[in-house]
Amino acid sequence: MANTSELACTYAALILHDDGIEITAEKISKLVKAANITVESYWPSLFAKLCQKKNIDDLIMNVGASGDAAAPVSANVLAAAQAAPAAEETKNKKEEVKEESEDDMVFGLFD
Repeated sequence: MANTSELACTYAALILHDDGIEITAEKISKLVKAANITVESYWPSLFAKLCQKKNIDDLIMNVGASGDAAAPVSANVLAAAQAAPAAEETKNKKEEVKEESEDDMVFGLFD
């Protein structure tokens, strides 16, 4: 039922936005009732608050992108995850270079 409620409120908010009407909980509820869909009373107010805080056009244009709040966290986690193996590789390469250079020096002395 929650998925239906979320979709109904999403579509109602998009309809209101497309028509240039202010998005409020009352208007979302009215559209949802007109579509004969029953939703929990908190869904319209949640969507109305979201629509007041976010630019709907930006949300529509960034459908495939991660959300605003999650993006910095995801980017930081991704960067840290990529940096850790890179740092290990760099460390391993330095150790390998040291080992090779020491071996070369010792080997070169006995030629």
